[in-house]
Amino acid sequence: MTDTSPASITDSITDTATAPAATADDEAPRCPYGYDRLPSPVPLYGPAYKRDPYPLYRRMREAGPVHRVEFPSGIHAWLVTGHRAAHAALNDPRLGKNHTLGNDNWRRLASIMPEPQHSQLQVHLLHQDPPKHTSMRRLVLDAFAPRRVESLRPRFQELADALVDELPQSGGADLVAGFAAHYPFRVLAEVIGLPPELAERFDRDWGKVVQPVGPQDPGRPAYEARLRGLQTYIADVVARKRVDCREPGWVAREDLLGRLVHAHDAGELSRAELDSMVFQLLVAGQEPVTNQITTMLVTLLRRPEQLARLREGVDEPDRLARAVEELLRHDAAFELTTWRFFAEDSDLFGTVVPAGDSVIVSLCAANRDGEQFPDPDRLDLDRTPNAHLAFGHGIHYCPGAALARAELQVALATLLTRLPGLRPAEAPGDGLADLAWVPAVLARGVNRLPVAYDQRR
Repeated sequence: MTDTSPASITDSITDTATAPAATADDEAPRCPYGYDRLPSPVPLYGPAYKRDPYPLYRRMREAGPVHRVEFPSGIHAWLVTGHRAAHAALNDPRLGKNHTLGNDNWRRLASIMPEPQHSQLQVHLLHQDPPKHTSMRRLVLDAFAPRRVESLRPRFQELADALVDELPQSGGADLVAGFAAHYPFRVLAEVIGLPPELAERFDRDWGKVVQPVGPQDPGRPAYEARLRGLQTYIADVVARKRVDCREPGWVAREDLLGRLVHAHDAGELSRAELDSMVFQLLVAGQEPVTNQITTMLVTLLRRPEQLARLREGVDEPDRLARAVEELLRHDAAFELTTWRFFAEDSDLFGTVVPAGDSVIVSLCAANRDGEQFPDPDRLDLDRTPNAHLAFGHGIHYCPGAALARAELQVALATLLTRLPGLRPAEAPGDGLADLAWVPAVLARGVNRLPVAYDQRR
């Protein structure tokens, strides 16, 4: 067993700091951020950073496992980089997720929801610690169990094909507007038991609430309006599912939303916990998959020879599964984890972190660590083993990981099979280089992905 304790990682800083940088298959500028040495705090924002954060992550890993960083809202946090350090932090019982652990300085500037929505929508699984986290997580596991997900795969294929059928017969399309923005939500609605008429009413603009803006941001009023609209929608979902789960023949394992409402009515969940879990399912359960589809496609479109190889083997389930795991490792949609906090001043890999300061783990930095992954910047669609951290680790490991994997496999196979000649749309210069990456602090993805293809099959 590998020793991933904070002490062992601290002892290895000297070795990792002097290790040679991994070579990339796409040559990137060594310092595209306008400074020669790492500042303190390190700014985690700006077009260059969002377009390609990996050169910066490489420099941070070489310098050590913990860095003071600054987010767009002005808040400072402690960022953990490197695979061993990330694995240890994700499993560190001293680090709690509940926002009540955050100190006043964090709360003053953090891009979190305003009240009363913060108290009403932010007490879901991601922001809970045991034992509450344990009991809440148990309620959702059956719906996302690998066996159930596999039984639904034919339906996922039908949903993917229906969206491709709506694309232009030839020429090209925006694969976000035409596919990635809709497919994960349609799958999610099937899995959690969202009635079709309510699914039709869902406004994708509400998904932007997982891209919170700071309290001083001029976009804050629009953000709060989205929250209010989403709250009204959640209330309607709860009311409808309360009726559904009282119908004869209702089966909890096939209706996750109804099961959560039933748990609330039985006294297992407070109303805020119920609404928060519905919120997490509807928003956090689909937007990351949308983003992950886009990062995977961008990665492949930049490497046409790899795209062609994958298309040839797309009918081989094992080969497709390995490719998806490597694409998750190479550029994960969940770039950074959500906040964690120490209840008291604590040592984190040789750095003293004050109580209530936010600690964040860089999953993307961990997944490009040459200590764990040979030639880490190279895309190797047959890479094995592949112990990436794209879905996190420990008690907060994504409960919907099996569902996300199935969605991504079906999405990629469908697009590569049915859109022959898939390539970037013609544009002045490098169209892929000009893509606008979503400004979300924690996530990676693009809002538009114009492509060209031959004749839709």
